[in-house]
Amino acid sequence: MLKKKVEDALIEQIQLEEESSRVYMAMASWCESNGFPGAAQFLYKHSDEERMHQLKLIHYVNDRGGHALLKPLADPGNQYKSLKDVFDQVLKHELHVTASINALYDLTTREKDFTTGQFLQWYIMEQIEEESLVNGILDKMNLAGDNKGGIFFIDKELAALGAAPEAT
Repeated sequence: MLKKKVEDALIEQIQLEEESSRVYMAMASWCESNGFPGAAQFLYKHSDEERMHQLKLIHYVNDRGGHALLKPLADPGNQYKSLKDVFDQVLKHELHVTASINALYDLTTREKDFTTGQFLQWYIMEQIEEESLVNGILDKMNLAGDNKGGIFFIDKELAALGAAPEAT
């Protein structure tokens, strides 16, 4: 059985994961509309993954005797200056998600909810992978600078990442 504090914090994380899905969908739509089909494909896939993270949390809360409520969502925004700006925002968002998961894990430790803490280990590892992936993309974008050919090849690489099956 979940303690109320932990359940409430998990519900907040559910909301953040759902918002993440919408943020990445909005970014994907911007990319698709601005000539970056590879980045769009990558971000649509990322949006789907965030929804799966949300569902995993919903099932966990409900399975542990709680009730996973859905909350209102913020406007995801939809204006970006460049493809690099999109991925700068992706990194900023991923860092926010990491901080939220870490705070949730800290709460489970203080509340001695070791089962939920163990459950959150998957999310902690996932965030390490997400940050590493986005940092790698940004490194390439920084190398390419304003070179349109470089950005073109990065977009093609993002298409390949978007088409690759998700690791389990």
